[in-house]
Amino acid sequence: MSEGTMHQPAQREHSDQQRAKRLSRLLVCAAAVPVMLIAAGCSSDSGSGDGAGKETAGLGATTSADATAAPTVQAAAYKKLPEPCAVLSKKTLTELVPKGAKSGKEGTSSDVASRGSCSWTSLDNNGVKGSQFRWLNVSLLRFDSSQTQGEGDKLAAAYYAKQVQEAQAVTGAKNAKSAPVAGAGDEATAVRYDLKKKEGAFKQQTVVARVENVVVTIDYNGAGLAGEKTPSADTLTKAAEKAVKEAVAAVTSANGTGSDTGASPSSPSSSSPSKTASASPSPSATKKS
Repeated sequence: MSEGTMHQPAQREHSDQQRAKRLSRLLVCAAAVPVMLIAAGCSSDSGSGDGAGKETAGLGATTSADATAAPTVQAAAYKKLPEPCAVLSKKTLTELVPKGAKSGKEGTSSDVASRGSCSWTSLDNNGVKGSQFRWLNVSLLRFDSSQTQGEGDKLAAAYYAKQVQEAQAVTGAKNAKSAPVAGAGDEATAVRYDLKKKEGAFKQQTVVARVENVVVTIDYNGAGLAGEKTPSADTLTKAAEKAVKEAVAAVTSANGTGSDTGASPSSPSSSSPSKTASASPSPSATKKS
């Protein structure tokens, strides 16, 4: 075999290798085209996804913000109280405390827009026949709405129930009776009982009423002292119910018709005004004038 013949396979082999390399490059380039298109498509979809993701994230953020926002609390209907010693008419006072209609004494209050009270004392001295004693107290307590404690009318309703329960649970009370009172705000209850004290036998009436976010409590007791006849519990209860209706009307009137709404920043303390159990005459009440 000649030298030229020996070089021919080598040349073909070299030529084949060159063609193989070119074919390989073409295949790689051809394969790269759809990959680039796919990549471009993915990039476009990814952009849309990012926008949708951002929109979804935005909605999620809004929902989350709404969920964590503090709930709105309805403002209390009444934002002030009437003058406590002026909630009852002269006629009513004359009926309940005939010898003390002008003896009204206002209780101390650090916030007259939230709490107030007034008391009257009457001693009708009949000499050797004894004396008729009467004691009347009006307490007013207003609750504001707040984010932490809730709506004023609900707070007042809870306090109203507590006041009724306390009146029904006075130590030493006898012949206790409770009954709802119509026409005195949103809800009202009259509690009456007999209470024996060193001065004599007392007939106690406590009438509690709630109108919107204000609680009105009437404490009224009477006794026949030094031999005088014990007053009628029915008569005293009827008088106390009349008083609570007037007091409720005074609260409503002081706030317009109840449409003047608004709440001050703070709510009153849960401490109650003077309790029914403490309502008793002083020993001097039995003395003759």
